[in-house]
Amino acid sequence: MACVDADGLFLTIDVGDYGRNSDGRVFRRSSLGKAIENDLLDAPDPKPLPGWDSKGSFPHFFVADEAFPLKKNLMRPFPKRSLNKTRRIFNYRCSRARRSVECSFGMLVSKFRVFEQPLACKVKTCESVIKAACVLHNCIRMREGTFSTPSHPQSIDSMGVQNNKELPLIQVARPTRVAENNRELLCSYFISNEGQVPWQENCS
Repeated sequence: MACVDADGLFLTIDVGDYGRNSDGRVFRRSSLGKAIENDLLDAPDPKPLPGWDSKGSFPHFFVADEAFPLKKNLMRPFPKRSLNKTRRIFNYRCSRARRSVECSFGMLVSKFRVFEQPLACKVKTCESVIKAACVLHNCIRMREGTFSTPSHPQSIDSMGVQNNKELPLIQVARPTRVAENNRELLCSYFISNEGQVPWQENCS
């Protein structure tokens, strides 16, 4: 499991869980999941959404798929059974944001063909191979890629969250009212004049 930025760099990875476990369970057990739950990340301060200064500040957040919990700083799509046009647009915009993760894994496999088939080595060796490949992927991207300029240069790697195994596991719970309100606010923003993009209407 990995957290990836807009430039396709792995910010944090969690290696070694069983493949049969759900993404949500792996996330709850991961250092990143525990750090988010316990508010240990040095996240940027909330800022107004672009063009919506009058609406107040909005927290920075991670984007994940439907397997992950909805939290104030972790946005997930609406379930399919509750979709309307506005929510479809929100889901589409989230899906586009998640492409960075899919592309990063695709680039990783294309660079290191060893991942095109099962790794024929011990579990510990497999974990080391995966971690090394992710580090090499980042080195190659940083040397050859074209990047945006982050507004908050401190990386998750430098926060020391990878080894916080002593933190308690995340308990499965219903989304908070704050998280639900934040998601609804983003829905409104994505259909506003300031937040919409021309091609989003094609998804609905």
